Amino acid sequence: MKYLICALIFLVACGYSLGPSGAATAWAELNNAQNVSAGAGIFVEAPGGLLLKLNVSNLPPGVHALHIHEVGKCEPPDFKSAGAHFNPEGKKHGLKNPEGSHLGDLPNIVVGENGSVQVEILIKDKSFLNNPGGTALVIHEKADDEITDPAGNSGARIACGVIIRNIMGRYS
Repeated sequence: MKYLICALIFLVACGYSLGPSGAATAWAELNNAQNVSAGAGIFVEAPGGLLLKLNVSNLPPGVHALHIHEVGKCEPPDFKSAGAHFNPEGKKHGLKNPEGSHLGDLPNIVVGENGSVQVEILIKDKSFLNNPGGTALVIHEKADDEITDPAGNSGARIACGVIIRNIMGRYS
């Protein structure tokens, strides 16, 4: 509970709104492979889906893949516990794949020279919030080429956070 309160204070201090109802739909506190805080993401209701407001730091500069993974576990240092990309429809990988993409495929993010980035991404399909095993938000070491199965040649997982849902004002 202490970490939840700290994360929410952090997000508000960084200028993130918690949505019209005053509460996020879900949130994820990300840690890097050394188990050091790498920031957080909140998911708020928005027209057309969920808006992910991501504020991360302590990462290497450059372009990095961002995905939702199918298991709500983030065990460092490799974060393989998060499983594969969230893909309940069994589609191919990549936002540019003509056969469709995984529901966990998200756009690449660009981390600045100072090791941080703030970005907002609209996620159209919210079904990842109802996955029985939970889900995780994962940042990879390289850019996603947005077409190659299974993970877009995005390399190792360098940060991970379990996505925690807000159910009637309680996170679970």
